[in-house]
Amino acid sequence: MTHHTRRTLATRLLPAALTLAAATPLLRPTPAQAATRAEIDADVAAALTRLRNLPQPRALLEQARATLIFPRIIQGGFVVGGQYGEGALLERGTTRGYFNIAGASFGLLIGAQASGLAMFFMTEESLRALMNAEGWEIGTGPTVVVLDRGAQINATSTTLREPVYAVTFNQEGLMASIALNGTKITQIRPS
Repeated sequence: MTHHTRRTLATRLLPAALTLAAATPLLRPTPAQAATRAEIDADVAAALTRLRNLPQPRALLEQARATLIFPRIIQGGFVVGGQYGEGALLERGTTRGYFNIAGASFGLLIGAQASGLAMFFMTEESLRALMNAEGWEIGTGPTVVVLDRGAQINATSTTLREPVYAVTFNQEGLMASIALNGTKITQIRPS
């Protein structure tokens, strides 16, 4: 290996190493360290309180048949990326089940972030699709509409016509947004 090749290799690996080092504090819990029911319940309750205090998702919270809340989804990558989070499905204030969200991506990406995601199931059919799937891959079933801040402001009970709406909240980190296409939501049974 020549000196020039080592230098080129070092300049390519340095950004990846810095990204990994920057993302390390965000990486909790990991799939190998799954949260307990009590931990998920506490995180979901705190996230629900934050959502109720935001004016934008109020109509969604009032109209949804059920709400799937992932309080913290970790996303990171350097060319190849991934995301993971755990949460709970609430129906009329009662926990109906626990779920994880996981996905991988490939392309021009670099960075790390943590954010929350709330998915509002507006119809009984969309809720059944989630509950009956052996892992529901977003994009292969009920339509999921991701609302940005502007669209959330205009959401009212008369404009909510899609089966599932998704809203992100509490973004921290260096990536622009959370990717949902190709992610899979699977029911889990935490201890």
